[in-house]
Amino acid sequence: MRNPAVKVGDTIYVVGQVGRTKDLQVVDDPQEQFRAMWENLRIVLEAANCTFDDVVEMTSYHVAMSKHMDVFRTAKNEVFPKGTYAWTRIGVSELAHPGLLAEVKCVAVKR
Repeated sequence: MRNPAVKVGDTIYVVGQVGRTKDLQVVDDPQEQFRAMWENLRIVLEAANCTFDDVVEMTSYHVAMSKHMDVFRTAKNEVFPKGTYAWTRIGVSELAHPGLLAEVKCVAVKR
């Protein structure tokens, strides 16, 4: 089993989080899948004593990026503060499990 994050000093490197349930089922509805992804990221950050406010860099990977970006951005804006991190968005042909539409990894610095 892989670690969901690695801490080096005050920096936390979070591996790709996706929109799956606790029993690892992919969430079908795009909006709910993205919300589940952010919740999974929140859980990992919280375990490292961090919040979304501590994220300084984020990379997101998207299947059908132009189709789902508005919904993705809306779900992101529900949890992330604006303008506190650098964000790179990358379109991909597929992710590790069928049905996944996005994956996000990030770096957080406990301040």
